Amino acid sequence: MARERWGSRLGVILAVAGSAVGLGNFLRFPGLVAEYGGAFMIPYLISLVFLGLPLMWIEWTIGRYGGGFGHSTAPGMFHTIWQKNRFIKYFGVIGIFGPLVILIYYTYIESWLLGYSVFALTGKYAACDSFKSISGFLGEYLNGGGQSSVYFSSMLPAYGFFLITFVLNMLVIYFGIKGGIERACMWALPVLFILAIVLLVRVFTLGAPDPAKPENNVLNGLAYMWNPKWETLANPRMWMAAAGQVFFTLSVGMGVILTYSSYLQKEDDVALAGLTSASANEVAEVVLGGSIVIPAAFAFFGMSQQGTYSVESPFNLGFFAMPLLLDKLPMGNVLGFCWFFLLFLAGITSSISLAQPVVAFLEDEFNLTKKEAVIIFAIVIFILCQAVIFGGDAVIDELDFWAANFLIVIFGLIEIIMFAWIYGMDKAWTELHHGSDITIPRIYRLVIKYISPLFLLVVLGMWLCFKWWDTINFRKDGQLVGGIDSRLIVRIMLLLMFAILCLLVWAVWRRRGRQLQPDQPAGLADAAGQSQPGNAAQQETGQ
Repeated sequence: MARERWGSRLGVILAVAGSAVGLGNFLRFPGLVAEYGGAFMIPYLISLVFLGLPLMWIEWTIGRYGGGFGHSTAPGMFHTIWQKNRFIKYFGVIGIFGPLVILIYYTYIESWLLGYSVFALTGKYAACDSFKSISGFLGEYLNGGGQSSVYFSSMLPAYGFFLITFVLNMLVIYFGIKGGIERACMWALPVLFILAIVLLVRVFTLGAPDPAKPENNVLNGLAYMWNPKWETLANPRMWMAAAGQVFFTLSVGMGVILTYSSYLQKEDDVALAGLTSASANEVAEVVLGGSIVIPAAFAFFGMSQQGTYSVESPFNLGFFAMPLLLDKLPMGNVLGFCWFFLLFLAGITSSISLAQPVVAFLEDEFNLTKKEAVIIFAIVIFILCQAVIFGGDAVIDELDFWAANFLIVIFGLIEIIMFAWIYGMDKAWTELHHGSDITIPRIYRLVIKYISPLFLLVVLGMWLCFKWWDTINFRKDGQLVGGIDSRLIVRIMLLLMFAILCLLVWAVWRRRGRQLQPDQPAGLADAAGQSQPGNAAQQETGQ
């Protein structure tokens, strides 16, 4: 079976950028800035330079290298790099498990955006004129209002939009790397940026909407975002949030970029491509996402209420504040559609990337056809999504914390160790620059090998100091959270899912060990230069 490849350099850059440009850019990032103020931008930019960019280059390089051996996912790639370690492939399972868990709740949230796009055009939430009413609208949409309903008597509309979103995701994956993912991102990303620019221009022309409160204006909103209060830099929770946001927004530490870059040719550039995709994401997040939501919310609601929206949930700014303020403007229904549809496009370009590692694992390691792999995956993920649909916020919170906050940091640390310490910094640096159109500053050799892992260890240490005890005891800021029974069930479910994936990896290598003879591969960066990556049949098959 011929291995899939990207159709063009632009296609793979847009696909990786599409994976990165997601709900975090337009919902999570503005919410964190609103919560912490301009000081948040300092740890955010530091995390970007010392964590985000190094990990982006690491994942592009490992992915291309592992793809040369016929592997599209982390277990096979890690085993290729460190064949003497029998257990390293099980650490690679995190690179399949993490995206799978995120996709379970991400797809459902994504479907809300499709529904809200329709509701904006039809004026469904036009009667909502307060935080309470717009919050009630979302509550009825997700749970139904019963006989006392104002907007929705049942959750059938929500389930219907979920089914549409789910089918769209599976169709894109079914048509493959070039015909599905690349094609979808080639049109979705430009449309997304056009919609965002339209909203940005409209926001920048708001001025001060309320003449009685001239201080509530767009310029002061931008000042709130970029003028730090230096005394708040000592807040360790802000540094943890900034590092987590960089991971989430760039899609590093998930295993997604490993899979996408595995479909590159061995001569394809990864240094410039990684930098370009990261830059596109930052434009979407800081220049567009932050500059749309923060100034608009500040102009309409002022600093205090904006902060109140974000502290309870960063998503409140996007789902509550933005529809309220856009609906007050001329052509508010069209602007509301632009807002929610750009979020939907950002969501779907990310969710298809989250699905690809599992599908690729089934194809590569079990020799399934694309159709067989997608059908199996669709059945499993559809069943798992029901827990989110009917389990409520507690289920989403648990899945989001373990997959999108904790595991991505752990996996990122493992990737750095594998790249710089196991494969070796000299060979890794040469591999990174093979076929490259740019030369990365040599200072990043030190950053990747020493500063980035130390940074991650500090982040993990802060989590252990400030959040570990609360997390395992179902507490937030010392207070018991709701839905403890649901949260406990989710944790048990996650452990079972991880164990099943480890069992599948064990079964694959056990079968391979019976069929193949071990062989020592040599990468592009090996000094001898006599052997190039081949296919999976050339791998060592230790258990």
